[in-house]
Amino acid sequence: MGSLDSKAFAAAGQSHLLRRLDQLSGDQAARFQRDLEQLDLSCLQRLWCADDDAAIQVAPKPPALVELTDHAVRAEAVSRGQALLAQGKVACLTVAGGQGSRLGWDGPKGTFPSGPISGDSLFAQFAGQIQRETTRYGQPVPWCIMTSPLNHESTVAFFEQQRHFGLDPSTVSFFTQGVMPSVDRESGEVLLSAPDAIAFNPDGHGGTLRALATSGLLARLREQGVEHLSYFQVDNPLVRALDPVFLGLHVEGSVSSGEVTSKAVAKRAAEEKVGVFGVQDGRLTVLEYSDLDPQVCEATDGEGRLMFRAGNMAVHAFGLAFLDRLTKGTGLPFHRAIKKVPFFDESTGTVEQPSAPNAVKYETFIFDALPMATRPLVVEADRSEEFAPIKNAEGSDSVHTSQMAQTARAAKWLSQSGVEIVTGSSGQPAAQIEIRSSSATCPEDLALCELPAKLGAGERFLV
Repeated sequence: MGSLDSKAFAAAGQSHLLRRLDQLSGDQAARFQRDLEQLDLSCLQRLWCADDDAAIQVAPKPPALVELTDHAVRAEAVSRGQALLAQGKVACLTVAGGQGSRLGWDGPKGTFPSGPISGDSLFAQFAGQIQRETTRYGQPVPWCIMTSPLNHESTVAFFEQQRHFGLDPSTVSFFTQGVMPSVDRESGEVLLSAPDAIAFNPDGHGGTLRALATSGLLARLREQGVEHLSYFQVDNPLVRALDPVFLGLHVEGSVSSGEVTSKAVAKRAAEEKVGVFGVQDGRLTVLEYSDLDPQVCEATDGEGRLMFRAGNMAVHAFGLAFLDRLTKGTGLPFHRAIKKVPFFDESTGTVEQPSAPNAVKYETFIFDALPMATRPLVVEADRSEEFAPIKNAEGSDSVHTSQMAQTARAAKWLSQSGVEIVTGSSGQPAAQIEIRSSSATCPEDLALCELPAKLGAGERFLV
């Protein structure tokens, strides 16, 4: 094993880690040393000495939103977005580091069966979209999937079992999210999760960008001629993975620099606990719900709409040149989160479960790229068309609510195609309906499908 710089550990206040290493031998010592070699001690010291995140001081302003009601604007944007796709200049990035444990699912969240009839996994739904657009535009779409150390192997194995859902395996790449050590809330000392292991935590969804760069994927995409990245999280089966309107607006020079463009959906109510887009100190950002005064959340405009209604749906388009510059510079800022973290207590030789928050976790947020960009843009999407996340086993944003939304959108598309849809007293379709993403990514695609004249109670229709 190589030597570690004891002076650097002492300067960072982490000498206890070297003392722990001295107490280990064999495989345990080797494992622990590998953990120690991952530590960026100067970064840790800088973060610990930095002030806590400042609370919002300056009153935020609502952002300018592009609302897609102007058909001429839509038509021009579609044309530009389609040109990008036809030229092979767009790749997809899915953030998929989570497990399905909150849904009662044993495995990566992306493997969860989300299709109302088919039971297609979330990954399958995205793959279907990518396959369809690959065929439509005659260009392969690189798909980058960020896993976590916890689910990387099982995610890769799932794709292999599914034969990459018919996609060319060379176009599907996996990279692993970075980690940061959890530190004691009082002393700043790095915590242990076991006698021979540091208590690491994921470095937040903002770590996606750094991991993309350090994995070599960012450079590889640029070598392949990719110029823009369509970013989305794994939990939303209604997401438009490759939306030509969104991409076209992203590169429209009169409204956007092509560095960062984000999608928003209107909040259902002022009390909905979701971050919203806003302008602070003249820069576009995302304002966390917990940081906003209730009066700000409830404020309405002249039309009675919430002023801060633009909910963050974690869908972004990034210019690769911007990401290259960002990841080679200072990167995204870290934020402190005070959490309960189990830790190995050397005095007792056991892993303790704290009853109160005992640790600081350092995380980065993807939306912190917004204020770093020139002329970032926010586009308001139709919630019923594009947003039905699966976050909970029951209640809001659950499997049930997502599948209802998927069925409702499918019924709407079929109705637009001339199919008579019988509805129940609640207005929901009386039939079970699912449109697979491999069959259609927009209503116009249904022109190529064999459709029934009518769908009523008790019927099931899968296309």
